[in-house]
Amino acid sequence: MDKKKVAVPLVCHGHSRPVVDLFYSPTTPDGFFLISASKDSSPMLRNGETGDWIGTFEGHKGAVWSSCLDTNALRAASASADFTANSWHHCPFSVICIYFWLHLILSFQFRLQDTHLLLTGGLEKILRIYDLNRPDAPPREVDKSPGSVRTLAWLHSDQTILGSCTDMGGVRLWDVRSGKIVQTLETKSSVTSAEVSQDGRYITTADGSTVKFWDANHFGLVKSYNMSCTVESASLEPKYGNKFIAGGEDMWVHVFDFHTGQEIACNKGHHGPVHCVRFSPGGESYASGSEDGTIRIWQTGPLTNDESEGGAAATAAAANGTVAGKVNVGAAEEVSRKIEGFHISGDEGKTKEKDEAAGKE
Repeated sequence: MDKKKVAVPLVCHGHSRPVVDLFYSPTTPDGFFLISASKDSSPMLRNGETGDWIGTFEGHKGAVWSSCLDTNALRAASASADFTANSWHHCPFSVICIYFWLHLILSFQFRLQDTHLLLTGGLEKILRIYDLNRPDAPPREVDKSPGSVRTLAWLHSDQTILGSCTDMGGVRLWDVRSGKIVQTLETKSSVTSAEVSQDGRYITTADGSTVKFWDANHFGLVKSYNMSCTVESASLEPKYGNKFIAGGEDMWVHVFDFHTGQEIACNKGHHGPVHCVRFSPGGESYASGSEDGTIRIWQTGPLTNDESEGGAAATAAAANGTVAGKVNVGAAEEVSRKIEGFHISGDEGKTKEKDEAAGKE
């Protein structure tokens, strides 16, 4: 029986209390970045690829429950239990503006198209949209949430807001123009994680011990998988959408096949429940944050490497709607050249000999 490879993550220390939220920026000319929120009140910015610490945003007086970066990774925002929402520059690390609330703030999202607009929500049950270019202007308030806001996301080119509540099940969708709730995606338990896929096709939610995938345009339930424990967070691989990760109270980070729900890998290493998991923008790695105060970055490896090793597997991947096989050979060769360069040389030599023989014939 083949032994499973043990994944060795990059371990990022620095937080002194549990890590409760992770957010990757899109890929920028300077790479991509990872910001983390922690109960130690100090969000941290890291290089998304290496996990190297870049800086800490200092100023909050209470636990930080959510943090995010804008599309260009030039501005950050954080939501805290000190009843403030802070907007930051990360170069240098300085506060742009502080917004005061009457209650704890739990979620934050920059608008994707106009990154100067910031969406916030929390225990006040009110969704507010702030214009960072007009810090003195009052925020726009959207129709009240039926419960305390737990998660927020933009959808449909920022024309729809997606949100879940801490004290009731379901995901609600607000029309930005009317400010009204137009749809509810029903779940049995409170949704602790909601993510819109990079291509805008799916909404990934985690509620109780279930991970669900919804059609982001027609809002129908596409797939639902039961997990072996209570899951706090889930994330869909952004490039091919053929796998997803989930983490929760069992302290492990699980990797599953999107089409079948079969577990592909189980990564162990955290010493407390996993509160948040997120794929990097290119899908080459994923990060997990835990009660133990650490962030671990796990390498996905050559994407869909298994499919490239045999024709049958590649055909199966194509049948599942992925085009990974076409790109995968190049990725596998690149990794092989770095690790087993002599092996590639031999293969290339054999290929040339075959080509020359064919030419002579």
